Amino acid sequence: MEVPSSLADLIALARSPGGTKMIRYTLISVIAVGITFVVLGITNGLIGISAFWSNLIACGVATGPSYELNRKWAWGKTGKGHFWKEAAPFWGLSFVGLAFSTWSAVVAESIAKHHHLSHLTKTGVIEGAVLASYGVLWIGKFIIFNEILFKTHPEDLEPALDGRTGVPG
Repeated sequence: MEVPSSLADLIALARSPGGTKMIRYTLISVIAVGITFVVLGITNGLIGISAFWSNLIACGVATGPSYELNRKWAWGKTGKGHFWKEAAPFWGLSFVGLAFSTWSAVVAESIAKHHHLSHLTKTGVIEGAVLASYGVLWIGKFIIFNEILFKTHPEDLEPALDGRTGVPG
C-alpha cells in the first residue's frame, strides 16, 4: 500500500474498502478503550479494586461490544457468527491483550505505590499503562482480523480460519 501524497489521495484511501474498514476498526477501538477506561476508572479509582481485578473486569466488559462491532460493522459480516472460527479466536486474542494490559497495569500500580503517588495520579498511571499496551497490540490485531479471522472467500463467504487461501475480501 502506497502512502498518500495529497489530501485527495488520503480521501480516496479512506473511501476505499480497506480504508473504510481501517477507519471503522479504529473507531471501534476507541469505543472499546473508552468502555475499558470508564470501567477501570470506576473499579480501581472509585471502588478501590486492585489493578489486576479492575483490568480483568474492564476488558471483559469491553470485549463483547468490540466483537460484535468488529464483526458486523468493520468487516461487514451478517448472520450468526461461527463460534470456533470467529468468536473463540477473537476472545483468545482478547485474553492475550488482557494478559499484556493486566501485566502493564500491575507494573504501573507497583511503580506508582513505590513512588508514593496520590490515588488519582496512581489511577492515571495505571490507565496510561493500559492504553500504551493496547497501542502495541492494535496493529497486530487488525492484521489478524483482516487476514485470518474475518476474511471471506468469494465462493462461499465463510471465514477463512481453516487454512485455505483465497482472494482477499
